[in-house]
Amino acid sequence: MDRRKLFLGLGWLGVLLGGVGSGLFMLVRFLFPRVLYEPPTRFKAGALSNYPPDPTGKIKVYETFKTSERVWIVHGDDPTTGKHGIYSLLAVCTHLGCTPRWLENEAKFKCPCHGTGFYAYGVNFEGPAPRPLEKLDLRVEDGELVIDKAKTYRWERGEWERPGSIIETPRPIV
Repeated sequence: MDRRKLFLGLGWLGVLLGGVGSGLFMLVRFLFPRVLYEPPTRFKAGALSNYPPDPTGKIKVYETFKTSERVWIVHGDDPTTGKHGIYSLLAVCTHLGCTPRWLENEAKFKCPCHGTGFYAYGVNFEGPAPRPLEKLDLRVEDGELVIDKAKTYRWERGEWERPGSIIETPRPIV
């Protein structure tokens, strides 16, 4: 056998093995697909009794889940709807996505990035943010408050009136 036929035979053998190898590789990738695991959008926030109204009648903001879920739970009046109750706001500025701070003495949320101010019920009143904060869907299941961050309610679309945007509670007697 001469060298030319030997190298030609080895070349075809390499092509055959390469094809089988890549086919086997694709089969293994098919059997174990890449999956993106995302954290759940729903979480339990505890009993409604964990979020009592402010005794003086002011809006009370609970920052329990601000760091872990980027959510505020608010108990008080919502002047945009005329309702009183518990609602949740997404702690994401509608300008650039920063996390605003709750300033209790001034009763407002203030974004540290560009100075946008939001009233305690979520409507913007100063700075560059183009729209109010988003309310999140909340329900009571088995006596616990459950918040779903996948479903949002936007003020400019008139969605703050929809069921799930607020859990109405009696106004405190001041």
